[in-house]
Amino acid sequence: MYAIIEDSGQQLKVEEGQVIRIDYREAATGEKITFDRVLAYRDDDGLKLGQPTLESGTVVAEVVGVEQGPKLTVQKFRRRKNSRSKTGHRQLYTQVKIEKISL
Repeated sequence: MYAIIEDSGQQLKVEEGQVIRIDYREAATGEKITFDRVLAYRDDDGLKLGQPTLESGTVVAEVVGVEQGPKLTVQKFRRRKNSRSKTGHRQLYTQVKIEKISL
């Protein structure tokens, strides 16, 4: 059984017990997050597609913690001007564990 959800403009395929990484949110560890934009749902009965979402579909997840993504380096360079700058950052993500998929 799995569901395809939309969060922050991304579509994610999730299953119960799976740990996924979503965009950072101000949420404490152990707090519940509900995703109500379920685009598709698959179980033993078959596939159910929403147009664009399923009306009664919800996915409940528990916040596991916060993690940082890989370091991204940004370099700016202007030729023949002796002008260079190098900066970077690490994006924050929230890890959540999928607890329940219901339709």
